[in-house]
Amino acid sequence: LLVLVIGLAIRLGLDWAATSSRSTDALAGKQVELKALDMQTAPLRGLDKRVEDSRVQIQSFYAKRIPANYSSIATRVGELQVKSGVRLSRVQYTQGPPGDELTEISMDAGISGAYSEIMHFVNGLERDQTFFVIRAMALTGQQGGLVNLRLRVSTWLRPEDAAASGLPPTPDTPDTAPLPSSAAKEGM
Repeated sequence: LLVLVIGLAIRLGLDWAATSSRSTDALAGKQVELKALDMQTAPLRGLDKRVEDSRVQIQSFYAKRIPANYSSIATRVGELQVKSGVRLSRVQYTQGPPGDELTEISMDAGISGAYSEIMHFVNGLERDQTFFVIRAMALTGQQGGLVNLRLRVSTWLRPEDAAASGLPPTPDTPDTAPLPSSAAKEGM
């Protein structure tokens, strides 16, 4: 009986050691897995705060850079025209389809003046407080020191402000479509 108890005690000790080593290995594996998951989720911590900060920044951008109405756009373009000394012609405003947050307003215009004046006008548009995006520009000719430039510019209005503008819809043309040059018009 004593030999049987000693045999069972040895068996129990061996089983205990095997179970203990497997538990230690399993625990170490789970700790490694936890650390990996912790590293993967680190960029997501504070996401709710960052989303709220982004919303505040968007609202601030809209308040500062999106014009309040159509006349604000026309006034600002007129001020840039006077400041730079260029002459705008064939100015046509159109309106894109209304979006949830903003509606695109496009301006297609011919600009004439000295090269430096046109450069100042374009720089003024790019750096203006009102958010303007130059979509396309094409040099259409030069006569006696005057340069003619055709320019397509976009800005945005809030949908409720755009609805009151009464602008015609923007034709369906891709933003990257080149403006026709004067050479192409002469060949037609």
